Amino acid sequence: MLGALHAVEDEYGRMRSQRNESRTLDLDLLVYDDQVINEMDGLVLPHPRLQERAFVLLPLAEVAPRWRHPVSGLTAAEMLDSLPPGQQVERIAAEE
Repeated sequence: MLGALHAVEDEYGRMRSQRNESRTLDLDLLVYDDQVINEMDGLVLPHPRLQERAFVLLPLAEVAPRWRHPVSGLTAAEMLDSLPPGQQVERIAAEE
């Protein structure tokens, strides 16, 4: 699955030269069922920072508010509510 996501990124011109640099496209695998994975090749599930990011938690809490993080046991809604103030998420209307 991760390989397929990287292939899509590559197809759209994603370059991987430095860690955490600006990128034109970034596809992340956040969770897979309730699996906890930490592989040497870089696959870590659930995503190690998903509970820190409003831009991940807001849509997750909208579609699956009762989904529980397999390590912390917190729901998506609980994680969203526990974020520190100051994280801004701006909705972008889809073009029709």
